[in-house]
This record gives sequence, structure tokens and C-alpha cells, in this order.
Amino acid sequence: MMGATVEQFNCAKSQMGTLKKDPGNEAKLKIYALFKQATQGPCNTPKPGMLDFVGKAKWDAWKSLGSVSQEEARQQYVDLIDSLLAPEGLVVAAQPTGSAASFDTLLVSTEDNVTTIRFNRPQKKNAINVEMYNEIIKALEESGKDDSVITVITGSGDFYCSGNDLTNFTKIPQGGMQQMAKDGGELLREFVKAFIDFPKPLIAVINGPAVGVSVTLLGLFEVVYATERATFHTPFSQLGQSPEACSSYTFPKMMGNAKVFILLFEMLLFNKKLTATQACAQGLVTEVFPDSSFQTEVATRLKAYAKLPRNSLTLSKQLIRGTEKERLHTVNDQEVERLVERWLSDECMQAIMSFFQAKL
Repeated sequence: MMGATVEQFNCAKSQMGTLKKDPGNEAKLKIYALFKQATQGPCNTPKPGMLDFVGKAKWDAWKSLGSVSQEEARQQYVDLIDSLLAPEGLVVAAQPTGSAASFDTLLVSTEDNVTTIRFNRPQKKNAINVEMYNEIIKALEESGKDDSVITVITGSGDFYCSGNDLTNFTKIPQGGMQQMAKDGGELLREFVKAFIDFPKPLIAVINGPAVGVSVTLLGLFEVVYATERATFHTPFSQLGQSPEACSSYTFPKMMGNAKVFILLFEMLLFNKKLTATQACAQGLVTEVFPDSSFQTEVATRLKAYAKLPRNSLTLSKQLIRGTEKERLHTVNDQEVERLVERWLSDECMQAIMSFFQAKL
């Protein structure tokens, strides 16, 4: 019995040395320690037992921060995450053409009665950060009031959109995690509301993979065109989160029969990724085009739609969508409330930390 204990001790000691010497593990421990310091302050838990080598390594890393303030720990945490996620190569964002408003994360232009809102963070696969959320809200507000007939949303580069930029979770404000979750919830509520209330026909042109909120929003578009190489992925449970953008309501409505319902659960609960063809078969996508002719064929359709009477299209959309608006706003509120709860859960934060650590 004593021999087994010594053997366990030596094994733990060896693994502890390996854990501390591996640069990747050192970074993971640093992420853990800074997160704990930023959200809870200096280490205030008992030291783990000698055989709990992983727990002891985490405790040592947190304890080593001493009296570093929560504010300083927050900043170090943000800086570390930013450095880990820095792009390896420079991707030059597209430049606007036609008449355009000025945005930092979007290209917005109006030409031939079509307003195009283009996600423009190609080096981040068009992930939506806080600034981009606000700019999309503003762009939709302006587009809803301009003289264009239809509004198109698409992406720059190879991706349509990779969803929520998870570095949003590293920007911990003075009020701590509670304030971050509250602010994030209000921003998401207003973001989805801008789509629910948008007065004109809204067309998504999915030029590549779509992830997360960029997928769940599709139930609020009138038409969704996709290239054959597009994929649709909603990894909510993988990140300890839950559906948003009214998808808990719109997806079941679009995917009506029992067989499709099973696929819906696979998608929203079990992170199943759909191809463009699968998404079209389930009603999420209107039409799929070969990648080689995608832009040309879609442009032809958009040009034809833009020649239709603007007021007729707007009034028709009001009739079709009007009966649903109140219900959609209620669902949006319910989903945001649940997400705020999820963001504050240990399960969610551990999943997000695992995501960043996987980047090492």
C-alpha cells in the first residue's frame, strides 16, 4: 500500500514538472489564473493536496499573482487573449464601391436600388465583435430609411460570418461578469430587434461558412442564397450557451415535419453542421448555386428584384411579417434572458476558456 502511494507521488511529481515546463501549458495556466484574479480577486481557496497535480498547478498560478488588482488582471487577460488570437498573416479587407456610409467593420454601399451591408473583418472570418454589432444596428437603421428597394447582407473574403467574436467575453468591465452579461444581453436584444423590425425585403447572400448568430438570424430574412461550399453550424451547447436570434421559434416553423425536427435538434442542441444542400432541403436556404457562378447568378436576381415597386414590397412584407412581430420580440426577450444566465454559468465560462486554450 505504501509502495503504491510513493509511486503515485513520483508520477504526480513528474507530471507536475511536465505541466510547468510545457510552454502551451504555461499559457493555459496563465489564462486560468488571470481569469480567476479578474473575476474573484486574489487566491482565496485552500491549497489542493499533493497528488492533485493539475489542481495544484492551477492554484500555484493563481496564487503567484499575489495582490494584482482585478482591473490590472482584466487588462492582462485581454492582452494575453488578443496576442494568442492575433492573425498569422495580414488579410487586406475589401474596399467599398458606390455610395457608402463610413464604418470600421462593415462596407455599406447603395447601387441600382440595392443596399449591400458587407461584413468586413476577413482576417477574423467576419466574427462579430461589440463594435460590429453596433455598426450592423446602425447600418440597418440607415438602410431602412434610404431609397433602396432591397437590402443585402453578405461577407468579405472566404467566410460569410464565424458568429460571435469570443474575445467579447474577455472585455470584463468594472462591474465584473454580471455587468458584462447584462451589457451583452442588452446589445444582443437590440441587435436582433433591428432585424425583426427591418421594413424592407432582407436578402442574405451566404458566400462561405456561417456560424452561430449569423445562422440563427436567417429565419428573419426573406430570401437566403448560398454558394455550394457554404456550411451552417450552431455550436451553442459546445460553448455552454443556448440559441438566439429567435431561432428557437423560427427554425421549428421553417422545418416543419418530424424528420426535419430531428435534424433541427441535432443542429441547435448537438452542434450538427449542415451543408448548403442540406440547409436548402430543410428550408433554411432558398437556393444553392455552384461556387463558380454564385456571384453572377445572385446579382442577376437582385437586379430584377430591385426594379420592383419599393412601396409594394415594403407593404407586402408588413402584411406577411406583421402578425409575427409581437411573438418574435417576446421570443427575443426570452432567449436573451436565458443567454445572460448561461454567460454567468461556470459551464459556459469553462467552455469558452477551453476554446481559447485550444488555440495554443
